[in-house]
Amino acid sequence: MFDFGIKDAIDIVCVASLLYYIYRLMKASGSLNIFYGILVFILTWILVSQVLQMKLLGSIFDKLVSVGVIALIIIFQEEIRRFFLTLGSQRRLSVITRFFVKRNKEEDEDDEALVLPIVMACDYMSKNLVGALIILEREMSLTDIIKSGEFVDAKINTELIKNIFFKNSPLHDGAMIIRHDRITAAGCILPVSHSLNIPKELGLRHRAALGITQQSDAIAIIVSEETGSISIAQRGEFKLRIATNELESYIVNAMK
Repeated sequence: MFDFGIKDAIDIVCVASLLYYIYRLMKASGSLNIFYGILVFILTWILVSQVLQMKLLGSIFDKLVSVGVIALIIIFQEEIRRFFLTLGSQRRLSVITRFFVKRNKEEDEDDEALVLPIVMACDYMSKNLVGALIILEREMSLTDIIKSGEFVDAKINTELIKNIFFKNSPLHDGAMIIRHDRITAAGCILPVSHSLNIPKELGLRHRAALGITQQSDAIAIIVSEETGSISIAQRGEFKLRIATNELESYIVNAMK
């Protein structure tokens, strides 16, 4: 009886964790209302079939569920792809290995050395009201986005970032993609978020930043051309008006 209780508790925790992860995935993709609708449908199905044991209505629900699964796979193919990609990513596995293998000081210093030129460039552009949109690729590939811009493949450099986003530069309107320790491309076109929850004062750069973080695990850094404020988008959410020192620590922690 005791063993059964432990299994029961583990089962509940696993289901709750899975639902929470799906909730976060739906929230990031702007499909939260659909998630609530599916949840209500499943609860109603369980109530009709298992609790009330209404055979006729239960059989109708069973047919809808069998067809609905295929429909959901078609509708949410991007979210499902993202789910399995992030589930099997090296970053997910590194969370497990981190308990056994600790990062050394040199690795932390290397991360900070890569982040510093980005932070310095953002600080300069913020003070001079130069708009910028920098995307940091993580585990999910942004190859299709990179193809939409101009291939650069250069070492991360403060002056290069400033020159690319200079107002008279032909690439300043697009997004810069940073892959690993290289500036891979510039002038890239991003998917624009159509979320109704975005504050009206935020422009197209912020909507594009939110859009790419809804479809991938990338981190987007936005410098407003109007106010000079620095913001970050990740997992379909904004962190607005952050200080330079906050930007550095946020990127370093997020990229670990």
